[in-house]
Amino acid sequence: MMASAATDPAHDSAHGLAPRVGESTLRLLLVDDHPLFREALASAIALAFPGAELHEADGIRGACDILDRNPAIDLTLLDLTMQGVAGFDGLVTIRTRFPRVPILIVSGLEEPRIMHEAVRHGAAGFVPKAVDKATLTRAISEVLGGALFMPADQVPPAPARPNSRKPPLAERVARLTPQQMRVLTMIRQGKLNKQIAHELQVGDSTVKAHVSEILRKLEVISRTQIVIDTAALDFEQIHHAPAG
Repeated sequence: MMASAATDPAHDSAHGLAPRVGESTLRLLLVDDHPLFREALASAIALAFPGAELHEADGIRGACDILDRNPAIDLTLLDLTMQGVAGFDGLVTIRTRFPRVPILIVSGLEEPRIMHEAVRHGAAGFVPKAVDKATLTRAISEVLGGALFMPADQVPPAPARPNSRKPPLAERVARLTPQQMRVLTMIRQGKLNKQIAHELQVGDSTVKAHVSEILRKLEVISRTQIVIDTAALDFEQIHHAPAG
């Protein structure tokens, strides 16, 4: 049975059979807040990739802690809908901080537009949780090989049609530092500077400086525009957006 790595860095652990001579160890990070699903996912991966070293986290903070301590991790398997995570914020946070590590989404969400937006926000593939072990194995193998994996009935999203001179949202968000990403998340939650300062345990002036940098990097001029421009990070906005 796999050991679990909770969000507390002290709980990080990994387990795997020794790789055969001449093979490099495959290192994967599983990020999901449901222990039973992590256990099932770990078991399926262990059967498909004997010798793989698996790390587990139950949230984004724990995942970032593990990635900080284990720079050799080859692939992150990430659930989108975890407690305390809004929309694509978790994906964008990990992608921004660890751009070298590909992310394969393993999610119960099967809305095609959510799959496509996940890829536009930096995911290397998308696998519904309902797929069989063979499909999961193929998805992991293809992403590790540098390919983009989507379910058989989906096609990779076409590049977004530019409606202004601004770079795509994912590109602009990727400019933000981890702390600016935290501030952005709180702005999108409607929190005031004083509330943000209290939660981050920093001064008001520090928050104001972060907000100014966020405005500059996102190429907007107000907090309202921040919320409007980053609406694509929300699942609900995608659900209600017109197709086309």
